[in-house]
Amino acid sequence: QVQLVESGGGLVQAGGSLRLSCAASGRTFSSYAMGWFRQAPGKEREFVRGIGRSGLSSSYSDSVKGRFTISRDNAKNMVYLQMNSLKPEDTAVYYCAAGSQSLSSSARSYDYWGQGTQVTGSS
Repeated sequence: QVQLVESGGGLVQAGGSLRLSCAASGRTFSSYAMGWFRQAPGKEREFVRGIGRSGLSSSYSDSVKGRFTISRDNAKNMVYLQMNSLKPEDTAVYYCAAGSQSLSSSARSYDYWGQGTQVTGSS
């Protein structure tokens, strides 16, 4: 069982930056691939970025290419999402997720989810 708690969301002007953090419980954090997803009002949940168990591999959505970076610290049971050059269309609730399968962009591959943190980009 893994529990995930996101933090770091907020209101930011267009072009600004935010760093989201996700704290994971449990002793087997390093055995999970981790992902960040987001969901805007009235839209489907969307994959943003993912990172493999060791942190050596990652994947991303084209919508955040070159702007968002994912990283993890297995010693601290933490995963981060650095968001730069934020746009109003990045406004959404951002979710951290853990999956026992290989790195994936599909929400169905993730077993555990956090409660989400709101990110609002203003124009």
